[in-house]
Amino acid sequence: MKKKYLLICLVLTTVFAQAQSKKENAVKTAVEALTKAMVDGDREQLAMVASDHLSYGHSGGHVEGKTDFVEKIASGKSDFVTIDITEQTIDIVRSIAVVRHVLTAVTNDNGKPGNVKLKVLLVFQKEGSSWKLLVRQAVKA
Repeated sequence: MKKKYLLICLVLTTVFAQAQSKKENAVKTAVEALTKAMVDGDREQLAMVASDHLSYGHSGGHVEGKTDFVEKIASGKSDFVTIDITEQTIDIVRSIAVVRHVLTAVTNDNGKPGNVKLKVLLVFQKEGSSWKLLVRQAVKA
């Protein structure tokens, strides 16, 4: 009886871990799509990965919604030349994913070259079959 119970527990744990791993991979893919869209300044991709309810908090304290977020990056006002993501963690609870990482970037905002290093918190929410960026908050590292 104990062996059967242990086997059932092992199977359930394995199934849960595989499901969690698939979700984590999907969220990681969403983060990569966001990062690529930010570097490319791709208006369509930025709009696609961002939730209509986006709250995007900058390290300087400015908060914007989806429209401003997309426009600033697509117009080059906020221009990421390169982005390097390190120390990333992903924690998923049902349809919410909490992502933390360090973002190091070369920027060219309004034609002014610069560098930035930020600690970033991202919250993604599952909308249909996609993970959408709901919240972003950055602080200087």
